[in-house]
Amino acid sequence: MCLSQTVSFAASGFLVVGGVFAITKATQINKRYLPVAFMPLFAGIQQFMEGNVWLGVNTGDPATTLWGAMGFIFFTWFMWPFWIPLSVYVLEPKDSKRRPIFLAMSLAGLAFGLALYVPHLLNPDWINVTVNQDSLAYEGTMILDYLMPRNMTYLIYLFLIVAAPLMSRYVHMRWFGVTLIAVIVVDILFLRYAYISFFCLLAGLGTLHLIYIIMRNKCARECPMLFA
Repeated sequence: MCLSQTVSFAASGFLVVGGVFAITKATQINKRYLPVAFMPLFAGIQQFMEGNVWLGVNTGDPATTLWGAMGFIFFTWFMWPFWIPLSVYVLEPKDSKRRPIFLAMSLAGLAFGLALYVPHLLNPDWINVTVNQDSLAYEGTMILDYLMPRNMTYLIYLFLIVAAPLMSRYVHMRWFGVTLIAVIVVDILFLRYAYISFFCLLAGLGTLHLIYIIMRNKCARECPMLFA
């Protein structure tokens, strides 16, 4: 989380516990839920990595700051663009005409995420973490900056993580997509000074809705042949 080291680690613990619970329930109810169930866990690990960014910043340790930042952006830029469409793909019935679209979006997200993340492994100096208004701001160079405006990169990214849930067969997954849109709007209007950090925090908390979907087996109401 973007506010402090303590809050980041607390949010991490909360989401990790929720993720483990969701994975356990998904295993018991229906394994189609598993990719969705891992998302709160991933969000918790991401917040743990941001806690390490704070630790490095607070102690003046650039190695810890870089290690934490690399872990944080691993989920931000690499995991979410392909994992969210993949989760929707796995939930979708095999006869759904939208299923190939979700698979294509996941593969596109994988390629996009690799293009965003791998260059930072090769050029760690591209990562620039600063404290802005008591929050962490992640700035720096992206390889795609040489091909397109940064805003275009952000639009592609947001499309990949939002469009698939909005197109899902299941109402509650579509509501999760609406949750992500609400997070984006709040982030743009009020939290631009640390938009990446705040977005990941709020979206991470939004994964609590996914735990509710699994716990109540909401997909069974709309597709009983798969989830009952």
